[in-house]
Amino acid sequence: MRSAVRPRRRGRLLAGVTAASTLSLGMLMTSGVSPASAATWPTPTGSQAVSSTISLSGSKDYGMKRLYGTGDLGSGGQGEDQGPILQLAPGTVLKNVVIGAPAADGIHCLGSCTLQNVWWEDVGEDAATFRGTSASSVYTINGGGAKEAADKVFQFNGAGTLNVSDFAVKNFGTFVRSCGNCKTQHKRTINLDTIEVSWKGSRIVGINTNYGDSATLRNITVVGDTGRKIVPCQKYIGNNTGKEPTTDGSGPDGTHCRYAASDITYR
Repeated sequence: MRSAVRPRRRGRLLAGVTAASTLSLGMLMTSGVSPASAATWPTPTGSQAVSSTISLSGSKDYGMKRLYGTGDLGSGGQGEDQGPILQLAPGTVLKNVVIGAPAADGIHCLGSCTLQNVWWEDVGEDAATFRGTSASSVYTINGGGAKEAADKVFQFNGAGTLNVSDFAVKNFGTFVRSCGNCKTQHKRTINLDTIEVSWKGSRIVGINTNYGDSATLRNITVVGDTGRKIVPCQKYIGNNTGKEPTTDGSGPDGTHCRYAASDITYR
């Protein structure tokens, strides 16, 4: 369940790869992601139409193939409860893949997962949704990028910890959102390190203070937001009734929104 209903966007075409958000060499050195793979948007090695959700377990390396939706996954709309292109069993490691358009609901992680060098050319309902029910679940995103997200990029519905590093995002609503109105709510921990955020956007992270969520932001670079309109950390009062959550302020507080002014660079 998601915290907002979005209008549908129709008529999306399979997106070509364009030069977009670029992570600087200095940012890339943090986790050892190679400049060649993370500094610019990759050119897919081929394309594969996906008409029904692909279930994965273990480790899967797509070698930079582009996957895009067709049939039931190919409407190009923004309606709720679409199926994902990929569904990952707990413990799955997914590497080197481009999610094209139509993108449906991107990727679902049913438990702990690792997404390494995964790129979304044109985010559908969400880029990825994290659904594990254990507080010990850890979702790791290292490298990659996402753009053209009308609402959320990463939707955190389950329990545990989400770590995102060396990632580029451009043209989005909220980069990471702790579910504001899921039927089952959890305490969620979000750690963002070495993220390039390119205008246009609304919020980097949204969390629920009443469920004990926290978000730590480090090495965030915001590009093109001359008016500083993007909110680094938005706080909400979440619920489990399906109602739209109310806001609870924003900005660093040392408990829920953990960052200092020096953690965010504007250029």
